[in-house]
Amino acid sequence: MSFPGSGLAKGLAVTLRTMTKRSVTAQYPDVQPDLPPRTRGVIGLFEENCTVCMLCARECPDWCIYIDSHKETVPPAAPGGRERSRNVLDRFAIDFALCMYCGICIEVCPFDALFWSPEFEYAETDIRDLTHERDKLREWMWTVPEPPALDPAAEEPKELVAARKAADKLAAQQAAEAEAQAQAEAADRGGDQDRPETPGEGQ
Repeated sequence: MSFPGSGLAKGLAVTLRTMTKRSVTAQYPDVQPDLPPRTRGVIGLFEENCTVCMLCARECPDWCIYIDSHKETVPPAAPGGRERSRNVLDRFAIDFALCMYCGICIEVCPFDALFWSPEFEYAETDIRDLTHERDKLREWMWTVPEPPALDPAAEEPKELVAARKAADKLAAQQAAEAEAQAQAEAADRGGDQDRPETPGEGQ
């Protein structure tokens, strides 16, 4: 049986206990929060795994995923084979002004092309800038934390291997183009030096 004023006494007791405790305030943004790896911050796109199956766009409750693609004919891999057609991704964009971070698109993707990144500092002054195109979504992939290894001697995740191969291929292509351009410039300079002078040219 409670006596008159017991509620007030309990409230004051809670207040006194709280007053004696040291307050813990995270001084954001000077101190960054320690977020768990599965934080739903922003969605990253691993473009190499995307087959343009459209499952993510169809299952999105907010219809905030925009995908454009075209069909491309692939020549036969072996002589006598037949040509095949495949979908080529032209545009993949997510409007984070509409996204409600439900994660359905990531769950339904059968090819592991979408991942959660704990990054959350991407506020914009213009709402149109919250639509992230595939280049921006690809940048978020580098902030996705690595999954914990099941075995210390396990192989490297296939996503990292594919991403590294794509980056190495692009770097090799750029280096080859730069070398070819340097050789062409050197050949042009050598041709100018070897060209014989015509009579009266040096006068």
